[in-house]
Amino acid sequence: MSTASSRLQKISQTLQPSTTSSTMSTPAKTKQWILTNKPTDLPQLSGPSATFTLENNDLPPLKDGQVLVKIRYISNDPAQRGWITKGIDPARLYVPPVSQGGVMRARAIAEVLESKAEKYKKGDRVLGSTGWAEYAVLDAQGLQAIQQIEGVSETHFLGAFGITGITAYYGIKIIARAGPGDTIVVSGAAGATGSMVVQIAKKMLGCKRVVGIAGTDKKCKWVEILGADVCLNYKKDSFKKDLIEATDGFVEVYFDNVGGEILDLMLTRMKKHGRVAACGAITDYNNNKPRGLTNWFEVVTNRIEIKGFIVLDFVDQGKAPEAIGEMVKALKEGKIVVGDENETVVDTKFEDVPKTWMMLFEGGNTGKLVTKLV
Repeated sequence: MSTASSRLQKISQTLQPSTTSSTMSTPAKTKQWILTNKPTDLPQLSGPSATFTLENNDLPPLKDGQVLVKIRYISNDPAQRGWITKGIDPARLYVPPVSQGGVMRARAIAEVLESKAEKYKKGDRVLGSTGWAEYAVLDAQGLQAIQQIEGVSETHFLGAFGITGITAYYGIKIIARAGPGDTIVVSGAAGATGSMVVQIAKKMLGCKRVVGIAGTDKKCKWVEILGADVCLNYKKDSFKKDLIEATDGFVEVYFDNVGGEILDLMLTRMKKHGRVAACGAITDYNNNKPRGLTNWFEVVTNRIEIKGFIVLDFVDQGKAPEAIGEMVKALKEGKIVVGDENETVVDTKFEDVPKTWMMLFEGGNTGKLVTKLV
């Protein structure tokens, strides 16, 4: 079991298993997507330099303490792009990169088909690092049970009540230290993390004003329904003007999911001693020659604090259950909304798993992007 998997299993402290029946025969092989060519820019899904290759491989025999699972839902996360970049120094990553020739890494919700572990039985639903595969043999200690919440799909434990939600919760509350007197700006506000940041900031932390940034007018309207006072479409020609007007008087907090030009512009919209929570930089994930920041001197002159963070830092400290518990409580109290609108679940043949993942970089999802294997 990898270090990352062992750290993530701590989330299971608040979860209880759900079960479902299964009549499936035991498989001997599994389809897998293998990382063949590490990309420097946009991953290629076909041709001689295709990033991934589909293979059909033998499953290992089931050992004591292990379970055989069928993958039902796969999590799609921008961070996966960083794990496969060509030439990246492993010492600069927070988890080991995916090895060339290895199964593409991903977390998923799976159904237990066979078990040699006391903790799980046939039919249980579990969450773990399965990779892009149809079936997998996994160590039970690296898995988490799925909690059942009335009216909430289990897929939200890949998003709002999973790593995504925990990232949003601690990123805005602890890293950015947002509070009732603050005005905050959230980029990628219609995405999995950003949409939760908007709700947590406005409805749980009571921030004075929340400004979202998203890529279409439709997404912006949804972000405003979630609680943003205003949401701006960054693809409009008027975006820079709109952002300056929306941040008149400047802002205390910027939650950054995108990096690039929007981060550069936001450095000019921060108050003195403003705080930037650096969560992601999806603008440059597929750009092998990213443009540098031109407004960096703003950080010096206005004493702006920029702090990067990784959710595993909080999982390591055993704090994941606290975040999940607070968000579930907020849901039951009607403070936040977690429903179909918070995720984009795409019915996908296994042969099309990479195509669904690529929607992350095309703006094709609202909320969490989930692959449902059909």
